[in-house]
Amino acid sequence: MPARRLDRILHRVYSLRLPILVAYAFLVPAGAWLAGHVETRSGLDRLVVPSDPDVVATEAFHRIFPESPVAMVLLEADDPWRPDVLDAVGATGQALRAIPGVTAVSILDVYSRARGAGPPTAERAEAVRRFATGTDFFRRQGFLGDGFLGVAVAFEARGPAERDAKLAAIDAVVDRAPGGAITGVRKVGGPYVESWIERASREASLRHFPVFGLFVVGLALFLYRSGRALVAIMLTVGAAVALAVGAGKLLGFSFSVVSALVPLTVMVTTVATLVYLHSRFVDQPASVPLEEHRVRALANKFLPVTASSAAGVLGFAALSVSPIGPVREMGIWTAVGLALSWVVAFTLYPALQATLRTPTRRAVRIRSGAFDRAANAIPRLTWRWRHALVAASLAAAAAGAIALFGVPGRLAPMQVGLDVLEYVDPRAAVYRDFAFFREHVAGLNAARVWVRTPPGAITDPEVLRGLDDFAEAVQRIPGVSSVVGPTSFLRLRRYAAGQGDALPRDPEAMAALAGDMEQLLLMEPELQAFVDVATLGNAQLTVVFLRGDGPGLAALSRGIDDAWRGATEHVPALRQAEMRLVGESVLAGKIGASLVPTLAESFAITAVLIFLAFLAVFRSASARLLAMIPSVFAILVTFLAMRLAGASLNVATILIATTVLGTTENDQIHFFHHLQEGDRSGGLEGALRHTLRVAGGAILFATLINAGGFLALGLSSFPPLRQFGVITAGAFLLAMIADFTALPAALWLLRRERPAPIATSEPPDEAQPGATRDG
Repeated sequence: MPARRLDRILHRVYSLRLPILVAYAFLVPAGAWLAGHVETRSGLDRLVVPSDPDVVATEAFHRIFPESPVAMVLLEADDPWRPDVLDAVGATGQALRAIPGVTAVSILDVYSRARGAGPPTAERAEAVRRFATGTDFFRRQGFLGDGFLGVAVAFEARGPAERDAKLAAIDAVVDRAPGGAITGVRKVGGPYVESWIERASREASLRHFPVFGLFVVGLALFLYRSGRALVAIMLTVGAAVALAVGAGKLLGFSFSVVSALVPLTVMVTTVATLVYLHSRFVDQPASVPLEEHRVRALANKFLPVTASSAAGVLGFAALSVSPIGPVREMGIWTAVGLALSWVVAFTLYPALQATLRTPTRRAVRIRSGAFDRAANAIPRLTWRWRHALVAASLAAAAAGAIALFGVPGRLAPMQVGLDVLEYVDPRAAVYRDFAFFREHVAGLNAARVWVRTPPGAITDPEVLRGLDDFAEAVQRIPGVSSVVGPTSFLRLRRYAAGQGDALPRDPEAMAALAGDMEQLLLMEPELQAFVDVATLGNAQLTVVFLRGDGPGLAALSRGIDDAWRGATEHVPALRQAEMRLVGESVLAGKIGASLVPTLAESFAITAVLIFLAFLAVFRSASARLLAMIPSVFAILVTFLAMRLAGASLNVATILIATTVLGTTENDQIHFFHHLQEGDRSGGLEGALRHTLRVAGGAILFATLINAGGFLALGLSSFPPLRQFGVITAGAFLLAMIADFTALPAALWLLRRERPAPIATSEPPDEAQPGATRDG
């Protein structure tokens, strides 16, 4: 856009400052109201897009076999088989069943159904013990273990609020368990993890926003020494965040395990933009009136701020290619927020500057002496060490690429972690309880095997025998803790009758059991969760297993396929049936497999889009490739550090590459914009000095703001966000170091210039809005 036309447009916007302030006085409260009504849905089940085939299959399965939330309450005791302990377990189960919509089952309930109820005597306690330990079925399901008895609790819940209310009611009951008999209580299950994750991700914003706010206040006062400038900055940032988050409500988005990063990203990016704008504004030349200078300063920063905002918008929008639902949503939401923050920066901020009469350097002395001295020294230092700096940067980046993607046949790529415990703070009670359950009982992952037959065939004796053989084969897969299916109830029925816990092989006995199955379906609601009563053409087996990551699920899937082929070979009746692995654990494993492709695709698209943005603004392709050195260097070295520290990728840290590249490119755009200004006076050394004096301080302080904002996530109790914040802050600092070392060194090599042999005088002060604009 021609300079004069841009000046006229910005002057027109500035002249409308009063209507602009009035408009924002209505828009910001509306945005804040919308932001306050954004829902939080942070369950890991939302991490795959609804159109995914496995999601479609799982939803079809749930229409036949609705899955109620299930938790396990472990009641600990020195001797679980004492009569008073059994009495306490029974009373706890009865109190849980009194909660509307809650079903509770313990080993005592199973025994009472099989052998009848009775008083809690020593003889009955011994009979219960023999019954419970006579088969490994109950131990595999978590109903008993060393030093505890378990109560399985299922309940109905429509949405997170109702789920949390039911969990609170369950907690109130189990926490009242008799203290004399029960020595401790542990609570495990998916509902407890989902509730904790949602609460922790929601509280992350409440913790880091105040910390970051104090950081911005301190930095702004230190730099600009003006309370009025601080108020203008804070009001502008608040408006940008309110409008960005409110836009998410209008778009139908909700807070998830990663979209809590949206307000933080918008906030730190807006603050960094305002630092660039205000740093230019305070450099008022003595000969230029304030109002004229205000428009000139905005015009001087319009191109780099607009280009960097556009690159950030495109970079985050690239996440829309991700098959992980919340990651895709976070990318689009952040892109919209950054676009809104650009509008706010060039409309509300100038209006607030004028209204609050924020001072320039002529009224308040700005702290920049130390950086001005560094700006004079950096060009010659980087020329002297240019070969070493560029070689070291390339070597470190290459090592980071190897650490991330591996070497075929020699080094595996970085591991993708999706263990549910990686998303829980080790200090939390829910983490300790789950770790105990995993160590002493079974895995925490439950997959569903959906078997479809012609209508009415499920209760056929041969089909039941085939399903039982299939379940036994699945039980032998390494890592599988337990398998529960339709024939599990028949086994328990025979076991209660004293006939052992295996099904008979005699055809007549199996035919009799098949007849029992039809009767049991009418009497036992629990069995209806495994057989479709309406058609008798669908059945499901629940498989509990240990490893829920991508490789673990792949191994389980292969084992189940092999078991099904073996069962169909031996039982011809199963050949007319179809089998499919479905459920939330299948979706979680798919997320793990999608993380690295998400990283590679989104990063590649982001890099291409930002390169094109650079090229559209600055024309030279070779120089623009050099401009990306700091960001790429920082990203790859960050992954190298993660690999050396033994860290794994997760749904949050996978976003580091896109976030760092989409944020740090701001610095390079401002760097090259002012480098071109400096080129007008001739020589790379002078251009670098001009660039560092005009933009170097802003780059330094913008980086500190970015790093400080994300580092505030280190206070979060949610491990993925905490890791993301700390690692991303480190990457920002690495990119800044490369801005002042590797980037100038690469420019020296590209241009093949040398500094002037003798500096006869100090270079003129060029820390003013371009020579052709501010004279």
